[in-house]
Amino acid sequence: MTLQERITLLLRLREYILEKTEEWETTKERAYRENQWFIPEFIEQSVGNIAHEFLQRSFLEDWAAAYQLKDTPDTIQKIGIVMAGNIPLVGFHDLLCVFISGHTAIVKPSSKDEILLKHLVSKLIGWNNRVQHQIQFADRLTNCSAYIATGSNNSSRYFDYYFGKYPNIIRKNRTSIAVLDGTETTEELAALADDAMLFFGLGCRNVTQLYVPESYDFIPLLDAFKKYAHFMEYHKYKHNYDYHLALLIMGGKYYMNNDTTIFTANSSPFSPVSQLHYTTYNKLSDLNEVIKNNEESIQCIVGHGYTPFGQAQSPSLTDYPDGVDTMAFIASISN
Repeated sequence: MTLQERITLLLRLREYILEKTEEWETTKERAYRENQWFIPEFIEQSVGNIAHEFLQRSFLEDWAAAYQLKDTPDTIQKIGIVMAGNIPLVGFHDLLCVFISGHTAIVKPSSKDEILLKHLVSKLIGWNNRVQHQIQFADRLTNCSAYIATGSNNSSRYFDYYFGKYPNIIRKNRTSIAVLDGTETTEELAALADDAMLFFGLGCRNVTQLYVPESYDFIPLLDAFKKYAHFMEYHKYKHNYDYHLALLIMGGKYYMNNDTTIFTANSSPFSPVSQLHYTTYNKLSDLNEVIKNNEESIQCIVGHGYTPFGQAQSPSLTDYPDGVDTMAFIASISN
C-alpha cells in the first residue's frame, strides 16, 4: 500500500469508530463484559481521543511529512509490539506508528484489552486485505527486527532479557503529577478531576500525586472531585475505596475524603485506585529537585506552566510515551 492508501484506511477507521453501528456497539459492550474496568464512558473516551487527536487527515499527513515517510520503506521490517491492558486501546498508538510507517506489526495484545483492537484490525483487513500482511497477531513474538514492549517494572526485566539484544523500546511503570499553586479556578479543578479520575486512575497519564502549597485549602478540590461520585456504583472501584480507607483508618493515618476519593499525605508518585497522594511545598522552586528525582516515574506534569488542566488524557500524535520518539525509533530501524 502507498502512504496515502494507509492514511485513507485510517480515515475510514475514524468514521467507523465514530458511528453507532450495531456491530461496533456490540463489540464495545463485549469489551466491557470481559473487563469490568473498561466501563462504557472510558471506552468512549479512548476511541474519541483516537478519532479526534490521531485520525485526522491533516494530523496524519503532517506527522508523516515530519518523518519523510515513503510509500514503502527501503526494507520492510517486522516490529514486535507487546501491549499493556490498563486502559482501552492503550497500545493503539504503537500500532499506528508501525502501520503508517509501512512496516509489519507483529502484535501481542494484553488479554485484558484485545477485543476492541482485534475488531478494529479486522475492519481494516475487510476494507483492504493487504493489511493482513502489515498487522498480525501472535502469542509469541519471534524473528522480529525490533520490539516495542510496555509493562510493569517487573515485566520490563523479562522484556530486557528476551528483547535486549535487538533494537527496542521497553517501557516501565509511569504515572503523572499535578503542581497546584492555589490560584486554580473552579473550572480548572474540575478539569484536574478528569486528569486524575478518568480510567479509574489506571493510566500512565493519570494524575496520582499532587504538589500543593503549605496551608492549601482542600475544600474546593474535594468538591471538584465529587463529579465522579458515580464511580461508587462500580463494585471494583468501591472495593478499592473501602479497602484503602480501612487501611488508613487502622493505621491511624491522616486522610481527607469526599465519599468518592481519598486524599492522603504521601511522597510516592504512585497511588492506588480511589486514592490520591499529596505533598506540600514552600516555594515552587523547591519542587525542581523533587521532580528531577522522580523523572523516571513521571509521564506528564499538569498545572500552570505545564500540561493544561484537563488535557492529560488527550495526548496528540507526538505525545510519545516516556518521551521516547517512537517514529524516530522506527526510522532508525529502517536505516
